[in-house]
Amino acid sequence: MVKLKRIYDAPAPDDGRRVLVDRLWPRGIAKNEARLDDWLKEIAPSDALRKWFGHDPAKWEEFRERYRSELRSRQEQLAELRTAANRGAVTLLYAAKDAEHNNAVVLKELLD
Repeated sequence: MVKLKRIYDAPAPDDGRRVLVDRLWPRGIAKNEARLDDWLKEIAPSDALRKWFGHDPAKWEEFRERYRSELRSRQEQLAELRTAANRGAVTLLYAAKDAEHNNAVVLKELLD
């Protein structure tokens, strides 16, 4: 089971494995308070794609396609997340304010 959550939301017992899927560390969060199990920077969108998208909902469909294309070269990390999700809950953590238009949403679609 794969869930999504902003890293700024309080951890919960049912989060399971907590995985940050952003390339940049979120502002205002101390590393010792994040309660992460993993930080998979390499599975996040490239800097160029992240900057191009800029969390603009008008670019969402194109972002999804481009990010899925980038993820084709990251099969090892995707397999790791799938395996973890088959064992129990995995919560993909992201920093974006927009809960519907961010890279964690695309990852969840692929993993489900």
